[in-house]
Amino acid sequence: MAPRHFDRDRVRALRRARNITQSELGEAVGVGDSTVASWELGSSTPDGEKLPVLAKFFGLPLDELFPRRAGDLPDLADLRCDAGYSQYQSRELIGTKSSGPVANAERGKRRLNEKFHEPLAKAYGVTVDELLAAQERSFGNEAPVPESASAMPRTVAEKITYLLEHSYPGTQTPPSDTEIAQAVNEHAGAQVITADGVLALRTGDNEELPPIVADGLAELFGVSPLYFQTDDRVARQVVEGLRLLAAVRTGAVGRVATRGLGPEGMSDELLAFLNQMVGEMAEREVPGTDGPGH
Repeated sequence: MAPRHFDRDRVRALRRARNITQSELGEAVGVGDSTVASWELGSSTPDGEKLPVLAKFFGLPLDELFPRRAGDLPDLADLRCDAGYSQYQSRELIGTKSSGPVANAERGKRRLNEKFHEPLAKAYGVTVDELLAAQERSFGNEAPVPESASAMPRTVAEKITYLLEHSYPGTQTPPSDTEIAQAVNEHAGAQVITADGVLALRTGDNEELPPIVADGLAELFGVSPLYFQTDDRVARQVVEGLRLLAAVRTGAVGRVATRGLGPEGMSDELLAFLNQMVGEMAEREVPGTDGPGH
């Protein structure tokens, strides 16, 4: 993070020059006079989202009153603070019950779901590209992630959505939230999730995926339970497998090639399985039809 520099002496001098009390300043920025006193004493500093409020109150540009070090670029938390939003308020910006998606991205744990890019960029007053560049800095990366990598599903919501969008070709209909919950509960032998619970996972309102639910989802969609863990290699293999299986339906591929998987490549087991599936599907496909479901 590249936080702005808070100069307590300058803030105190500005306040006194305008004949403003600590209580009046605190009321203007939404804190108590004791908080303002602690800022000026140096025993605490304002939360980042208070700095633009202070700058506006004193009628000075944010970059002039609270500058960053030369060359420092903002991460996600910096963008939020510069726009004057607390992390708690971010949930209203993305329309979720929790600020978890933003908090996790700011901490470099999980990248933002694509559907949050536009509303956050608009709220922060930046472009989507600037938002994504700031996100990469939150993850300790200075350069943007390559398009092929950024397209990889990373969050639970993204992974479920990817499977729903890519595992049901032709006229096949993806299961509803209710059907997904039923399948997971049947696998578990008990009710471990409801349709509302599936909806929360699918939309990103809940990012905690219990292992028993992950196992049930994996069985339903025919993927490894490891797909739902944080290891991008497994997710990449699943994604590439679905792409290849979709390609064989159109005759675009006859034998699996493992280009684009990175240095770790595709496991021998998965490669053998996909080649077997390619052969079986090629034998069963009927030109001009959607072919049998699987």
